[in-house]
Amino acid sequence: MLKYFMSPMLNMEGGSMKTTKILTALIATAALLAALGVEAAATWKPEKAVEIIALNAPGGGADRVARIMTGLLLERRQIEVPMTVVNKPGGGGSVACAYLNQHPGDGHHVLISTKPLITNSIVGKGPSYTEFTPLAHLFSEYISVTVRPDSPLRSGKDLIDRLRNDHGSLTVGITSSLGNPNHQGIAAALKEAGIDIKKVRTVVFPSGGAASTAMLGGHVDVVPISVSFAASLLRQGQVRLLAIGAPERLSGVLADVPTWREQGYDAVVSNWRGLWGPKGMTDAQIAYWEEAMVRMVDSNEWKQELETNFWSSEYLRSSNTRKYLDRDYAQSRAFLMELGLAK
Repeated sequence: MLKYFMSPMLNMEGGSMKTTKILTALIATAALLAALGVEAAATWKPEKAVEIIALNAPGGGADRVARIMTGLLLERRQIEVPMTVVNKPGGGGSVACAYLNQHPGDGHHVLISTKPLITNSIVGKGPSYTEFTPLAHLFSEYISVTVRPDSPLRSGKDLIDRLRNDHGSLTVGITSSLGNPNHQGIAAALKEAGIDIKKVRTVVFPSGGAASTAMLGGHVDVVPISVSFAASLLRQGQVRLLAIGAPERLSGVLADVPTWREQGYDAVVSNWRGLWGPKGMTDAQIAYWEEAMVRMVDSNEWKQELETNFWSSEYLRSSNTRKYLDRDYAQSRAFLMELGLAK
């Protein structure tokens, strides 16, 4: 095409100068059009309502995070379309995952991801994390062990001693599948104490709220839950905390709760929260959600939520989230094999 325009001018007196000017103009125009084309191809934003999917029932940890994020994103107009929280409990998160991947390549559907989605696949009860698009790793939170305020158990050591004497003397309520971080929050300490966790009576509930309600009603004795949820129940005088799986004591309302390490058991257990999209998302869709998350985690409101809920900020972009998941999968698989929950 350039040759077609240039040829006649090369035969004209002084054509070289004119040719140079026209060629320069054409190259500049072509570069500008190419740049505009790339920018247009790389730009994506939601054109309809966005769904944030929570893998448990209202009141569960992922549900709480989804509602906090939705409020912040809408309040700060970081997302300018309607947003709704869609609860898909069941199967330890497999129902939510199946629903997400019913929308391949659609950036209007995202999931609050948690470590159980890794552990479920390891024990053969859910899809692999590689079947989804990682968008961001947001934070981690430690796991605590709770009982009713009138429970005869007053410490983690009391719990260990009771189960050592009789493995079936207590019933533990687990959210929302065996082998997940909540389960590990008590199993890691039992393993340290030489107790066979397979002999401990456990009941699986669809959410932390459901498990805690069952405990308050006297249907189960012990419930391991995230420290943020435990702190909210503690403030209301609804639970007593026996131990926290943190490397050192936390602050605020949890300052008087000893860690497992303080009680003689080297058990540090946390759960992480992130954002996943369905399989087949484009680079432009990933970039949109990355930037939305960057703006959210940089806000003062989000930082206040981290402090209030005892969350440890660990923001990672999409590519680094994938690397994080690969490492966590390997570590979690090794731990669950030790517990006899994976092969």
